[in-house]
This record gives sequence, structure tokens and C-alpha cells, in this order.
Amino acid sequence: MAKLSPMMLAPPVIFAGLAVMFWVGMSRENPDELPTALAGKPAPAVQVTSLGDLPVFTDETLRDGTVKLVNFWASWCAPCRVEHPNLEALAQSGVTIYGVNYKDKPENALRFLAELGDPFAAIGADEGGRMGLNWGVYGVPETYVIDGNGQIVARHAGPITQRVIETTLGRAIAQAKGQ
Repeated sequence: MAKLSPMMLAPPVIFAGLAVMFWVGMSRENPDELPTALAGKPAPAVQVTSLGDLPVFTDETLRDGTVKLVNFWASWCAPCRVEHPNLEALAQSGVTIYGVNYKDKPENALRFLAELGDPFAAIGADEGGRMGLNWGVYGVPETYVIDGNGQIVARHAGPITQRVIETTLGRAIAQAKGQ
């Protein structure tokens, strides 16, 4: 009887591994949504510099006992422009939003806010992208729901639309409030 070569086993083992990975990926609640490894964990450190004379937020701000959003955005980002009216509506409805201006020129960011409005309770600049890297930002816009203890409840990659507010963010905010 011929001895079975390990190389003959490699293709079926690799295929089985890939099949399991695809099955797990497709079994997620929303396969179109990018997962975050940070859900349920403390938000990484806030590492921002001031943007003009606008108020800056800190680590302590994220642990103030209230639910809030942290939104990564940039003036050069077209989807950020699209989501901006929805952020303004959220802020007007009482949702606290902290902004992180990501890899942007300060003068462009300030012009963006002057033109479209400022929905942020406080804001900081992440010119080098270090904070975004630590938070796992794939690209802007990205929004995180943070509970009162500074724990990440959920993350949404992409622009905030009315549908996202009604589903993803609405559920995450209610969860963060313990409702």
C-alpha cells in the first residue's frame, strides 16, 4: 500500500478551512457591516490636538456617564459631507457627538465646519492618523457609540444615513443606555 503524502492532504484541508471562514463571515447578523474587535472594550486613548479654538475632548470626556458618539471625519471626504446633515439632526435631538478630524489640514476642516455647521460638542485633530489607527478606523467617515463608562458598544463604517440612525445607531444607543 502506498504511503499517503502530506502534500495530498493539503488541498482538502485548505479548502475546508476556507469554507469554514466563509461560512462564519456569511453568518454574521449583517454581512455588509465591518466588524470591530473593540466592541465591549474600553475606547482607546484619545490622542488629538486642538482644531482652531474649538473645545477639545479627552479620555475623561468619554467616561462621563453619558452615551455619546465619536465620529471620524475629514473635509476631503465626500461621504462625510453627505452624512453631515444627519449628524446635525442627531446633535439637535440631544445626542452628544465628539468629532475627530482625520488626516486633514486644519484650515480645510475649519472651513468645512463654517460652511456646513458644527454638530460636535468638542472636537480634536488627528493629523497623523495615530488615533484612527488605534481605534481601527478603515477610512472616514466612521462612527463609534460609546457608553457612559467609555466602552465601545458599536461601530459604523460609512456615512450616517436616516436608515443607519433608525437601525444600527438607534439600537446601539439604546443598548448603551441599558434600555
